[in-house]
This record gives sequence, C-alpha cells and structure tokens, in this order.
Amino acid sequence: MDTGTHVVMGFALGGLATLDPVVADSTATATSVMIGALIGSQAPDIDTVLKLRNNAVYIRNHRGITHSIPAVILWPLAILAVIYPFFPEANLLHLWIWTFGAVFLHVFVDIFNSYGTQALRPFSSKWVALGIINTFDPFIFGIHVAGLFIWILGAHPGYTFLAIYAVLIAYYIIRFLAQRAVLKAVKAIIPDSTEIIIAPTMKFHQWRLAIMTEHQFFVGRANNGHIDILDQFNRVPVPQTPVLEAAKKDKNLSAFLSFSPVYRWEVEDLEESFEVRFIDLRYRSNGHYPFVAVVQLDNDLNIISSYTGWIFSEEKLRKKLDIIPN
Repeated sequence: MDTGTHVVMGFALGGLATLDPVVADSTATATSVMIGALIGSQAPDIDTVLKLRNNAVYIRNHRGITHSIPAVILWPLAILAVIYPFFPEANLLHLWIWTFGAVFLHVFVDIFNSYGTQALRPFSSKWVALGIINTFDPFIFGIHVAGLFIWILGAHPGYTFLAIYAVLIAYYIIRFLAQRAVLKAVKAIIPDSTEIIIAPTMKFHQWRLAIMTEHQFFVGRANNGHIDILDQFNRVPVPQTPVLEAAKKDKNLSAFLSFSPVYRWEVEDLEESFEVRFIDLRYRSNGHYPFVAVVQLDNDLNIISSYTGWIFSEEKLRKKLDIIPN
C-alpha cells in the first residue's frame, strides 16, 4: 500500500489497541503502543531510501528482505528497543504484541497489491502478489480517514475501527470475487492462455490485463465485466545474440528482468551503437507502456548508458540516458 494508507492504518491499530484492557488501563502503555503502531506501520518501507542510490537497487530490493519473515520478527524488537526506554512503566508484552501487529499488517496488506512482496523469504524468493487491491485504494484510505474523524468526534476508537475492519474484510472478499470473475471472463475469450495477470486500478470495476499464450501476448482492460483487448504482440523468445547477451550484464536490465514477469523486447541498430529496450506489458496507460529498461551499447558491445524505471515520454528517457536528441 502507499505511505498514506500505512500511516492511517497505524493510527487505526492504535485505536483498536484500546480494546485491550492492559492498554486501556495504562497511559504509558497506551501512548507507547500508539507510537509503536505508527512506527511499525512504516518500518518495512525503510528500503524506500534505496531510491536515492538508483532504480536498479530499489527495484531489486524494495519489499524484499524488509518484508520477509525474519524482518517481521525483528522489526518489533528493534522498535521496542527504541521506545521502551522512554516508557519503562509500559507493559512490555502488550507493547510488543501491538507493535508486531502493526508490522505484520503492513506486510500482509502489501501482499494483496500487484507489486507484491517477498514475504516468504528466506524459504522462497518468489514475489507474492495477489493483485486484488491497488497500491492506493480510495475506499480503504477513505474509510480509515472517516474512522479517525469519528474518533475525534468522541466515539470509542476501539469499537469504531473494529467495525471498520469488519467492513474491510468484506471488501477484500468482494474484490477477490471480482478478480475471479474477470479471470473467468478472460479464459472464455482466450481459452489457450497460459498465464493471466490481473492488476487492479483505483477504479473499483476496472482492471489491467496482461495475458500470455504459447505464441502471443495480449494487453487489455476489464471494465464492469467486459474485456477489451487493446494490444496484441507475437511472443518472441529473447535470442542469445551477442548484443542481447551483452545488454543482460547491465545492472538496470538485470533488475528489470528480476522483477517483470511479462515483457517484450526490441533491438535497434543505430549504426554507431545499439539500443536494447525491454517493455513491461502490465502497466499500459493511454496507449503507452511506461515501465521499461533501456541499454545503449557501442559497436564493441560496451555499455554506454542504461536506465530502468517509469518513463512517460521519449524526451525524458533521453535525459535519463544522458543523450542529447538529434
């Protein structure tokens, strides 16, 4: 989920904690639990700072080790080590329980996005991405904000957020059933599909589609149960040519390939250089595929420049590659 949603979830968990008699009976415990819930709801995303280094490192590591099973265990202990000295009279066990709950909830809700997490590490490095909830979901964020206002107006925070989370459980079930309906509709029109990636959008009834068959890629949208195929590409395996093998050694392209499950590729001979481009098919927007990896090589197959990330215009891509257009 996005940072804002994780923040309001931290407040919500602090409110839920007031149903715990040990928390409710101690100001120190209640205060420390709220702080622990807020920090715990953000801690796994500390790897966002990797963006300051470069996109390749960020793509390879975001929602990786910081969202793993060991991290979920260690984050609460690290947070307690910081908080508890300021609240020595707080109940340590209950402070740990609610801080652990905040960290666990962060990782758990991220699994439902299309980006996903490596939540099963160290047992598996597979990305777990259920693709049911958009990274920012207006309903989820809005109902949390509404709960906070109800709390400010004097309602009991514990019962308020208990009711809200009951609604959210139902909402997640509805989203799951909606995704299954889209899957069934896609299989009806493309019965020979070998893999179907269904990604949510901010619109409740609209989903992005990336569909693979043995020989083709299809890119489409599902809207109110209707499937629109927007693009169709031949599925051409990446050949083991000298140009592509050299490009694969680039850190940006390597990071892209570790993250993207469905893409097409292009190689352009520019006479004095080669340009290799890999294009993720999951994020079509206004006829454009913004998530790419581009590698430029000279005629001796030395890497000149490269980039991976979100690009919405060719001009910006050239700037990222430090190339002045002709």
